[in-house]
Amino acid sequence: MAGIQEFDYSVDLSQVLIWQRDNAVRLQSLLSSKQAWQDANQRDFWSNWYDDVFNLQTANDFGLSVWAIILGLPLVVSTSSGSDRPVIGFGAHYLNFHESNFADDETALELTTEEKRLVLRLRYLQLVSDCCPESINEALNVVFSDMGRVYVLDGLDMTCEYVFLFLPPPRVLGVLATFDILPRPAGVKIRVQINPQNVFGFGPFYLNFHNSNFGGGS
Repeated sequence: MAGIQEFDYSVDLSQVLIWQRDNAVRLQSLLSSKQAWQDANQRDFWSNWYDDVFNLQTANDFGLSVWAIILGLPLVVSTSSGSDRPVIGFGAHYLNFHESNFADDETALELTTEEKRLVLRLRYLQLVSDCCPESINEALNVVFSDMGRVYVLDGLDMTCEYVFLFLPPPRVLGVLATFDILPRPAGVKIRVQINPQNVFGFGPFYLNFHNSNFGGGS
């Protein structure tokens, strides 16, 4: 919190008591309850504002919902079965009993707290990045530092390719497939390659000699 002015958010409500009411048990009990509410909902809330709301790396669900509004990125993604026929089921709204498969007609993908932080940081990066490969790769190393290696390649033909050397969580993949949040220059098409297994090769970065197939290392 360097550079942010420190404030004392504490309030002592007992100071409103005058000496004639020092022995007023019920009044003191009421003030004690109000003091506990004040401490939890005012003093602690504002004291923890930086970690719980302002900082995208540590924000809680409330703070992330605030960031979602600011960045214009929904944190609950609705997906459909992808079929133009109703799914199999029972009742008035599920009459396709003999013609379709089991499926949810519409499913809401609700992200975990860590996944929300990840996709919101990607969205923020998209808005502030200069979108050159060097800057994007530097930021990706920070955003995905706890999950695995990700990097972007410039195709030199108005395309770029994001390479994930791990399998992202399914809900994160759902967000990436639904929203355009991966940083890219305007007019540049994105391709995504997911390669959770190291390719066959030699040297310190290609140690999967006996476990994989021939493939390109990048």
